[in-house]
Amino acid sequence: MTEKFAIIVGSGFDEFVGAEDGMLASTPFGEPSSPIRDLTIGDRVVRVLSRHGDSHAIPPHLINYRANLVALKNLDVGTVIALNTVGVITAVRGPGELAVPDQIIDYTWGREHSVQGATESGVLHVDFTKPFAQGLRDRLLAAASAAGIDCHDGGVCAVTQGPRLETAAEIDRLERDGADFIGMTGMPEAGIALELGLDYACLALVVNKAAGRGDKPIHEDVETSTLSVRKQAIELLQQFFAYTHNPKQ
Repeated sequence: MTEKFAIIVGSGFDEFVGAEDGMLASTPFGEPSSPIRDLTIGDRVVRVLSRHGDSHAIPPHLINYRANLVALKNLDVGTVIALNTVGVITAVRGPGELAVPDQIIDYTWGREHSVQGATESGVLHVDFTKPFAQGLRDRLLAAASAAGIDCHDGGVCAVTQGPRLETAAEIDRLERDGADFIGMTGMPEAGIALELGLDYACLALVVNKAAGRGDKPIHEDVETSTLSVRKQAIELLQQFFAYTHNPKQ
């Protein structure tokens, strides 16, 4: 059976979303953030969902993560690549570079973190020791290598509530906790994906140095780095789907 993929995109990927209407999906948890569209990459047709909505109007804490992932699951998607823009806390990466994190720390609150309810099958305590599918991580890193793209293997991503950015003191605390990157959308997305049995990994686009770590305003840092790192991400994905189609490549 052919593996079916989806990409969940954040801001700055209008070319992935395109102008087509896409599929409107409904789930027991409501509608997903956007219509789900088909994008052809190489010989693959990949489902694409815009995490913040087509107009980027949904802030991180109000995203319907449950509906997004259940809608993809209902379309027989089994593998999800999440594109997340992040800031960098430590020296593992710099703005304009990519990473495939291997761990996550959840600092969010008030979000719907599970698709589980009171069912006859009881409560499922998923093992979240390794939050990202290692096989999928390996394939992303192999694609980066094949494309000649420098992509960091590993790192801990802290997920904060947003939508405001952090204070310098908060970033210091996160570094003491062991975080390398900081974003706002990795959780509960990763946990719900695991509950649904989806292979899920994050491709992190580093667009700025975290609060108190850079020598320029954060938004200026983001503006300078976004175009370059987005181009690298697209090239990596193009290579990934070529590599997936022909594993001997």
